[in-house]
Amino acid sequence: MATLSVLKFNDPGGADRVLIALQGMQERQMINLEDAAVVTWLQGNKKPTTRQLHSTSGAGAMGGAFWGFLFGLIFFVPFLGAAIGASMGAMTGALADVGISDDFIKQVREQVTPGTSALFALTSGATAPDRIIDELKQYDIEIISTNLPEEQEQQLREAFAQE
Repeated sequence: MATLSVLKFNDPGGADRVLIALQGMQERQMINLEDAAVVTWLQGNKKPTTRQLHSTSGAGAMGGAFWGFLFGLIFFVPFLGAAIGASMGAMTGALADVGISDDFIKQVREQVTPGTSALFALTSGATAPDRIIDELKQYDIEIISTNLPEEQEQQLREAFAQE
C-alpha cells in the first residue's frame, strides 16, 4: 500500500530540496517514490505554482488529472466562489478513499501560504524507515498529513518532534 504524505516547509524551496533527497533515497533503493507534486508559493504571489513529478514507473501513480483536481480544490476553489465550491464538494467523496477529506483540504489550505512550499509524496516500500527519517531530519519539515496507520503516524511525528 502506498502512503500519501504532505510535508510543509517554511520557505519556497524546501519542498524541492526534500524531493531531491527522496529521489536519491529511491536510487539507493531505500524507498519507492511512486509519484509526487510540489507546491511553491512565493511571497507576494496571489496563488501558488504546482508541479507534478512524472513517475519513473510510467504515467505516474496518481496522474496529472488527480493532482490538478486536488490542487484546484485546495488552492483555487476559494477564489472561484461559493457556488462552484459547493458543486465541487460533491466530487470530493472519491478522494476520501485515499485519505483526503474535507479536513485534509482545510489543513493544507490553512498551512500552505505565501512564502511556503509543500511536497505531496506518494511512497511505498520503505526498506529502512529509521535511516530515511534520520536523513530527512536535517530539513525543517512539518507533517501536515499522512494516511499511515495512526500508530505509525504518531511515531513519524515524534521523530520530527511535532506534537
